[in-house]
Amino acid sequence: MVGDETQSPDLQPLLLLRKPIAFLLSSLSTHFHLLKPWESPLPLPAFLSTHATTVQALLITGLAPVTAAILDSLPSLGCIVTTSVGVDHIDLLECARRGVAVANAGSVFSDDAADYAVGLLIDVLRRISAADGYLRQGLWTLAGDYPLGSKLSGKRIGIIGLGSIGSRVAKRLQAFSCTISYNSLTMKPSVPYKFYPNVCDLASNSDALIVCCALTSKTHHIINKDVLSALGKQGIIINIGRGALVDEEDLIKCLMNADIKGAGLDVFKNEPLVPKELLSMNNVVLSSHSAVNTEENILDLYQLIIANFEAFFAGRPLISPVSA
Repeated sequence: MVGDETQSPDLQPLLLLRKPIAFLLSSLSTHFHLLKPWESPLPLPAFLSTHATTVQALLITGLAPVTAAILDSLPSLGCIVTTSVGVDHIDLLECARRGVAVANAGSVFSDDAADYAVGLLIDVLRRISAADGYLRQGLWTLAGDYPLGSKLSGKRIGIIGLGSIGSRVAKRLQAFSCTISYNSLTMKPSVPYKFYPNVCDLASNSDALIVCCALTSKTHHIINKDVLSALGKQGIIINIGRGALVDEEDLIKCLMNADIKGAGLDVFKNEPLVPKELLSMNNVVLSSHSAVNTEENILDLYQLIIANFEAFFAGRPLISPVSA
């Protein structure tokens, strides 16, 4: 059947809902019998039905949603591994109810995401991308020097989500003599940074907010007009988490009205669509959900994926488990 490449019968079947990058696809094929619905003429529900009794393991790439309906189609499923850190695209409660174990990318992306967050912050403050565009348009010779940006050193930075990524962001910004504060699910007694249980209070005591928490029902639109108002006219928003962490409409209004100074956004509400208003703003730096992606970490991700599935098939605990 198309979508079932001829592989060793000794290999465990592994279902992929979407086609991953070429390196992962070729590497995984040496370890598992890959079931690839995008190569099949069957609609996805029919393809899943064909393999319903044999599929125990599912790899999620590209934030493909795992809903109750998908889980219904795979009654033998026991393990889901996603290539992302966030798991808002997976119905964790349903997985828990059905006894399906879930693993994510763990801390594989943490250093790269932290680097990127700091890079976005520097870019917005120093206006690097805007100055680059100014120069390339020939405006340096026509209109003179580009307006000055702001320094990072000594700024008050509020981090929303002091987890694996957020803690690394904080460590990097300490090297710039920044004052670090944070908001998180709970206070972290082991860190020296000031904790604000209220995001508005954090914003009013920060020059910039870096959003790197998980998207949940509690953090949806954690950045809204009240937080942006508290941040103030000189404030900067950086978001490397999920688009829905920020109320995009409120953010656009604040940027258009100069209620905040600028933003660096790697994620958006309706990816890959980006609001046209943001595209025209030279005080906003945009990127295509690429904060976690580097050439170097793909190998680390592959090794973690393999380790998680091998642990599952051997009856051992997963390496990077996620709970509801």
